[in-house]
Amino acid sequence: MDSKFLVRATLSLVFILAVLKEAKGTEFNVKNFGAKADGKSDDSRAFTSAWKEVCGSPNPSSLLIPKGKYMVGPTMFQGPCKAPVRFQVQGNVLAPVDLNVFKSQSTWISFQNVDRLTVSGGGSLMAKEHLRCGRRMSVPKIGNVRCQYHQNRDDCVSLGDGNEQITIQKVTCGPGHGISVGSLGKYNNEQPVKGVTVRTCTFTNTMFGVRIKTWPGSPNGVASDMFFEDLVMNNVGTPVLIDQQYCPYGKCLAKVPSRVKISDVSFKSIRGTSTTKVAVKLSCSKSLPCQNVKLSNIDLKYNGGRMAPLRLNVQM
Repeated sequence: MDSKFLVRATLSLVFILAVLKEAKGTEFNVKNFGAKADGKSDDSRAFTSAWKEVCGSPNPSSLLIPKGKYMVGPTMFQGPCKAPVRFQVQGNVLAPVDLNVFKSQSTWISFQNVDRLTVSGGGSLMAKEHLRCGRRMSVPKIGNVRCQYHQNRDDCVSLGDGNEQITIQKVTCGPGHGISVGSLGKYNNEQPVKGVTVRTCTFTNTMFGVRIKTWPGSPNGVASDMFFEDLVMNNVGTPVLIDQQYCPYGKCLAKVPSRVKISDVSFKSIRGTSTTKVAVKLSCSKSLPCQNVKLSNIDLKYNGGRMAPLRLNVQM
């Protein structure tokens, strides 16, 4: 056989393998960075070390959390990253029992300034605090993860300002506050939230299901193109909520309407049980009323004793 042909064939094979390797990307296992996976040792440093490699890789890469129990303190996974990244949760990630570790950071696991993020894997996040997509996120996908939140019971997933093209699917949430967009409008110069999709999720014993929340007396802001569909509510306080009078601590301009403009929102195919008679509540800003909010195929029953018909409480 011609030696030139062999050289060309070898070079072609090397090129093909290189292309396949680049397409698949690199997988970084947190155990290779020192994670003990015993549910007691602090594996935070191993997670951040693995993230540094994932985020700095020029090719699409994954941070792998294999089966096991990992105790991780408040951690921010900071971008921007050089290529798309995947956060694969196959094991159980546990938050510390000592609440003092949250004094400097109210969020447990936070992603910020990350473009094209995917969180998946079939594992679980079990904590007192919440998973948050921080400011200026683009094209994150969160799916097939079980979120359990106890003690102060915060949001399972919280989306802050600047998030665009978010997909959350196949998340099992509970207990806690459900999945939230916001709160928005607390600070000046917040970036718009656009293109949020939450689908095929299950909520059990949560205070809320899906909600959009903005502060009264807020600066101008935008939240639009949000789709919530194929959701199951099991014993949920308020399954569907738009709250533009969000003021949890009473320290806000409660009588001044929110200036965050909410538009193009769809709630579709939501079923299950509510612990309150007002299962769907749309409390929109009086100065900037919600626009193009659609509800379809909503089947929510009140389970607080005597059966009661669904009541829709809408404030415009």
